[in-house]
Amino acid sequence: QVRLQESGGGSVQAGGSLRLSCAASGLIYSRYCMGWFRQAPGKEREGVARIDTRGGTSYVDSVKGRFTVSQDNAKNTLYLQMNSLNTEDTAMYYCAAAIRCWKPGPDPRDFPTWGQGTQVTVSS
Repeated sequence: QVRLQESGGGSVQAGGSLRLSCAASGLIYSRYCMGWFRQAPGKEREGVARIDTRGGTSYVDSVKGRFTVSQDNAKNTLYLQMNSLNTEDTAMYYCAAAIRCWKPGPDPRDFPTWGQGTQVTVSS
């Protein structure tokens, strides 16, 4: 059974940083397309970043240059380093897995396996 568990969320002031982690059981990260997504209250879930099986990454425009997705295959853990956070980054953040990256960007419709999420709150 595949299980994804996010951690690392919290409250931070604008301009600060957080690193999210996503630990997996039941799958090997290096064989999957992995993504980070977020959902703010009253808004649709949106893709933030994704990393493919070759280590290629892509980001939504609003986080380019601020967020970095990476994975440690030895630890089977996915990361999202978030710098220069602003209030618009406030959301529940989720990691998700797919058997392949079907599109250039992180589209939540392409990811069938999800974690429970971790809350990120950025205050001004």
